[in-house]
Amino acid sequence: MAEPIPPITLPPASNPQQEGQWLRDTLVKWLDHEFLPEPVNQKIADRASQIFVRQRMEGENDLGSLVIAIVTEMQAFDFRESFYSEFAIANAVSDLLLESLGIDRCCGN
Repeated sequence: MAEPIPPITLPPASNPQQEGQWLRDTLVKWLDHEFLPEPVNQKIADRASQIFVRQRMEGENDLGSLVIAIVTEMQAFDFRESFYSEFAIANAVSDLLLESLGIDRCCGN
């Protein structure tokens, strides 16, 4: 039987606003690179960053919980002007955070 994948815990937030700014900037670059640079990409990154910062300020360090929060709250965002969805954004945030921690997002190593 396969072993379950252990949860990934981020270090406690020492400066959530700085983390949010990094996430916003990095996510916009990712969004612009994946498809087309669009004005809505900044709005998407702003909203995802706001959710992330609030969660971190509330003490959330579990990556899985952060991803679920982003998916849930981004459902209220109007994606009609975008190629993306709340799931794509949450997955991108997860990948960017894993990369920043030096964790291979493919295999969890």
